[in-house]
Amino acid sequence: MNARLPPPAPSEAENAAPPRPRGLAAAGKPDDPALLLKAVNTLAIVPKSARITTLGRKTYNVLLYQAQEQGLEHDVFRAPLDTLIKGLEFDSHDHALIKKHLRAMVSTTVEWQSPTTGEGSTWNVSGLLAHAKLSKEGGQVWVEWSYAVNLKQELLEPTVFARLRLEIISQLRSHAGVALYEICTRYKDIGRTARQAWRWWYPVLSGNPPSDKLAKLEYRIFKRDTLKPAIAEVSAITDIEVELVEHKQGRFIDEIQFRIAPKRQASLALTRPPQPVDLALVARAQRLGLGDEAAEDMVAVHGEDAFRAGLDSLERRMASSYPEPLRDPTRYLRALMPGEAARAQKRSAELEAEAASEAQAAGAGQGGRAEAPSPAARDLQAKRQARWLAEWTRRRHEQCAADIEALSTEAQRELEASLMAALQARKAHPSLTKRLAASGWQHPMVRHEMLRHFGAASYGPGWDQPSAEQLLAIAAEMGADKAGEER
Repeated sequence: MNARLPPPAPSEAENAAPPRPRGLAAAGKPDDPALLLKAVNTLAIVPKSARITTLGRKTYNVLLYQAQEQGLEHDVFRAPLDTLIKGLEFDSHDHALIKKHLRAMVSTTVEWQSPTTGEGSTWNVSGLLAHAKLSKEGGQVWVEWSYAVNLKQELLEPTVFARLRLEIISQLRSHAGVALYEICTRYKDIGRTARQAWRWWYPVLSGNPPSDKLAKLEYRIFKRDTLKPAIAEVSAITDIEVELVEHKQGRFIDEIQFRIAPKRQASLALTRPPQPVDLALVARAQRLGLGDEAAEDMVAVHGEDAFRAGLDSLERRMASSYPEPLRDPTRYLRALMPGEAARAQKRSAELEAEAASEAQAAGAGQGGRAEAPSPAARDLQAKRQARWLAEWTRRRHEQCAADIEALSTEAQRELEASLMAALQARKAHPSLTKRLAASGWQHPMVRHEMLRHFGAASYGPGWDQPSAEQLLAIAAEMGADKAGEER
């Protein structure tokens, strides 16, 4: 067996224990109020009784930051709910969502361990919180919480810890991404994490407790579904780049570790205090009939932007009862999410490219009257506009098809009968009616006719014609493609 990575030597700053009148985070890093100092034994937590969600872990980090600010001398910690959680309307339904997360943090049993064997001096098992309480005082909702006595000292004034930026964590969308960022940040000065068996990493990164399913899990599935997405997310969003290193035992992967490098271009300093965890999308999904677990899963898999766009489409569909009311909002939304996610993944970079292009054009115009575009430039712009229109139309048809597929079988048969009557009334080519009768509306020859028929009836005239604002939005999204076209 190859030698494992020795634990990193704590720096003087990590071992120092100066007076902290307002808690470790406030006194230990006064110029960086967004910093959470998280004990190394709390980085690789293994849930034993229930799953840890992404929003649950983010909420726990914000609670821990607040407790460090308030100081070790307190046994119980309190904060206004709106400093911890945002986006809720505080009706009974929203309070149920808050209680669910607090209940999970109290009832979820976890093992606290270091990501490096031998680095942590003790092993502990407890709940994430010892207790939690909600109360309303003077019109404001307050949260009260505490920690297990065997962990309080190390949680609030850790001797060996990772310096975490909650502003960065707030942008990560998966539990695996958050956990990997926290662990890799601890070892970024060394350049690599410790080696551990890949099955050790699964509950740590996924947030799922060990189970019989884990015993049957294949490494290639874990790598595809958990490792690669988390590495890509951390490398794209945070101030570090992460690379997977695999170690074989014979023919099979036995252990893995992660190589860590700082980004070549340093990120801007983040000095804002941590922002409240945003549960607005989950609460909105609940009001539309989705379960909170399904909503959190879709946010984790597809991202907030894609989920927000999907909820917009869901609301529009629920507002229409043609040809029947929507029966299963969750199933309908799941069908939309892959397409929404594919578009959202490009959006940030493409908007930046479009903004850079506009800034360049504005700068060129400051020196005097803009020159008339050349014929080649006009031709290129016409091609771009045609491509934007084609992309918008494709998305609109995709959404329309998803609306039809969400209907019951009986409703789809009624739609086909209605389309058949319309085709016969306008004396369409016999091949269309023949294919519709034999193969249904999804036959390639018939599908476009059904989309036009259903779209006009459901969305109204001009349903497949974009507005100027919609076409501009597509243009902004496809800015990166435009740059590639010019190359």
